[in-house]
Amino acid sequence: MELIRGLHNIRAKHHGCVLTIGKFDGVHLGHKAVLAKLVQQAHSMLLPATVMVFEPQPEELFRPDTAPARLSRLRDKYTELQKMGVDRLLCVKFDRQFANQSATHFVEDLLVAKLGVKFLVVGDDFRFGHDRIGDFAMLLQEGQQCGFDVVSTQSFRVEDCRISSSAVRDALAIGDFKRVESMLGRKFCIASKVIHGDKKGRTIGFPTANLLLNRCKTPVKGVFAVRVNSEFGKFDGVANIGTRPTLNGQRSQLEVHLFNFDQQLYGQHIEVELIAKLREEIKFPSLAALQQQIGLDAQQAKERLALIN
Repeated sequence: MELIRGLHNIRAKHHGCVLTIGKFDGVHLGHKAVLAKLVQQAHSMLLPATVMVFEPQPEELFRPDTAPARLSRLRDKYTELQKMGVDRLLCVKFDRQFANQSATHFVEDLLVAKLGVKFLVVGDDFRFGHDRIGDFAMLLQEGQQCGFDVVSTQSFRVEDCRISSSAVRDALAIGDFKRVESMLGRKFCIASKVIHGDKKGRTIGFPTANLLLNRCKTPVKGVFAVRVNSEFGKFDGVANIGTRPTLNGQRSQLEVHLFNFDQQLYGQHIEVELIAKLREEIKFPSLAALQQQIGLDAQQAKERLALIN
């Protein structure tokens, strides 16, 4: 799958496509229903199936303090879209200049002149352009004038509950990972590169692999029983996701202690599957108290993981 980063990298060869536009945060089963339709239509028209996403997501630009937590980063989206058979991923830098363009310019310059859209799949609540005046009705009108078809996505349901990124976040917030898996069609994972930490875990007998979350907010916080996929195989462990208040941490990160593991993971991309939530992150009065609690967390994680082996 080709990744086009930025409008300035659109070339003449990219003209002509079947397109969908959205955040695709989490790439859940609702998204996959849309993507399957996109790919099918693209194949029938002998055109590349193309997905347009925005970085940062619009809410993160306009209201960063209240923007919803990210379920997936661009790298995660790329991986899942590739599995669905998407041909191109166009990542548009979403800044105030882009947001302030007119709705007509968005359609006629970007969609028509640059991308040569022949078939567009969007939600009927999709809004675009300065002051968000562009809507589905406008796209239908522009499509008639400019020669492309527009189709609305429909809600995708499981157990009569509309699948949405918000529903996934709600399930994550209460630790209902079975529900999350039913909506994603896969286990919820956090994947990133292992970085060097402050090595405090080693001093209390629980060395950890540290991952920066690289997102405005994390959709999960607390202590979890986890399974980790790495170059060395799959290992059980216990993880903390948060700011490490006992150590006066400032940035949100994931620390995972792997059981029966003594290899170096620095620089590797690992995938952490969240299996069960054990407790909330709290501040302890001392490192000794933290050490004691991690021992209890590790034992509880082993017991929970043993139930699903």
